[in-house]
Amino acid sequence: MATAMLRLARSSHRLCSPLGGVEAVRALSTSVVHHAPEAKAAAAPTKTKKTLARQGVKNIVLVEGVRTPFLQAGTSYANMMPHDLARQALLGLLQRTSLPRDVVDYIVFGTVIQEVKTSNLARESALGAGFSDRIPAHTVTMACISSNQAMTSAVGLIAAGQCDAVVAGGVEFMSDVPIRFSRKMRSIMMKTPKAKTAGAKLGLLAQIRPSYLAPELPGVTEFSTNETMGHSADRLAAAFGVSRKDQDEYAVRSHTLAKKAQDEGLLSDVIPCPVPGKGVVSKDNGIRVSSMEQMGKLKAAFVRPHGTITAANASFLTDGASAVLIMEEQKALSMGYKPLAYLRDFVYTSQDPKDQLLLGPTYATPKVLDRAGLKLQDIDVFEYHEAFAGQILANLKAMDSEWFAQNYLGRQSKVGVPDVNKFNNWGGSLSIGHPFGATGCRLVTTTAHRLKKEDGQFGLVAACAAGGQGHGMIVERYPS
Repeated sequence: MATAMLRLARSSHRLCSPLGGVEAVRALSTSVVHHAPEAKAAAAPTKTKKTLARQGVKNIVLVEGVRTPFLQAGTSYANMMPHDLARQALLGLLQRTSLPRDVVDYIVFGTVIQEVKTSNLARESALGAGFSDRIPAHTVTMACISSNQAMTSAVGLIAAGQCDAVVAGGVEFMSDVPIRFSRKMRSIMMKTPKAKTAGAKLGLLAQIRPSYLAPELPGVTEFSTNETMGHSADRLAAAFGVSRKDQDEYAVRSHTLAKKAQDEGLLSDVIPCPVPGKGVVSKDNGIRVSSMEQMGKLKAAFVRPHGTITAANASFLTDGASAVLIMEEQKALSMGYKPLAYLRDFVYTSQDPKDQLLLGPTYATPKVLDRAGLKLQDIDVFEYHEAFAGQILANLKAMDSEWFAQNYLGRQSKVGVPDVNKFNNWGGSLSIGHPFGATGCRLVTTTAHRLKKEDGQFGLVAACAAGGQGHGMIVERYPS
């Protein structure tokens, strides 16, 4: 088994940079990545590295993290609402931790497509889960890193001495998104309450034209570029020379590892979710192991007919919610908790949303490593968000490029490529699912569990997000 995510091939080829430059780099093959990683337990125990604890800086810990099963949109959750799923995640966290509700100082949730009836979803979900009405709550949105922002908001509140215990989380509900009437139709409808007489009401009705009844769907394109993320991902894969075969192999790897982790009970953050009329849902339903032959039959989903991104090598529309309990270490210990991990350094990045929309991990990885004083080789567990297989592989190529590092990252040398045996070993967003607002908590919780299972000390979480943004965080295993 190769020890790098992308093995360097012998031949060289010329690669167009995302911004039009040209660089001579070695070809990168992904032929290895669909294999399951070798058992870490057979390896020698990881040597303990120096902790990232700092004098005079509070230790902030992840006590526990849970999530509802992540389901394909339009399946068992279809008749629920976003706050229903978020409430279930909160109830699951309370049950898992036996947390007294009045201990929590603050609640913050992330979401992307807002349900208009519950604009502050965090507040409504918390009240529904039985938290005190005296606990403040707010909702954040930062595209696919919304729950990442929720967690780091919690870290900031604790670091500032405002709170000792914060619940953070996220939810997304793609089965039922808000669809509006056209603006002209809305304008007429807004005037209706003021029309007191029959004549006034008929006058408003007379203004309506058939075209006014056309619905307005939520935006599926980048507002600043008017391009769908799928198109951006297809262009990114092409720019970095990521082939359809590479992407399909990576997708097969993700589903294979997720199925293995699910069967072995490693996805322990999943809590049973009661669904009215459907019973109890207990596991993710998007994990499907396919063959390369089956994958190859699918047509391009965005750039037709020659694109390389298909429905099978991209993450699917997903319903789901997650929640984590974050505390100041001494507060957690005083309550008898054994934390899962320390939450250490984190960064947010932002770059060109047109040509580098999905390169957040490439920018965030070296930046967060530098903040923590670590090198890529110090990381024992990598959990990167998988929006598209092409996006993951393009990021890995960018990280392995001296030219990209020097021209776009402002670095003298390349970042490097994570070891395949440490990378998304329990599957990822391609297979488990990607509820936009909830994925960040899944990544961090999975990292904490993997650090313990794989006897590691440091984990690195990285993700891209719409708008050309990114996030990186260092997670440190809590000592036994």
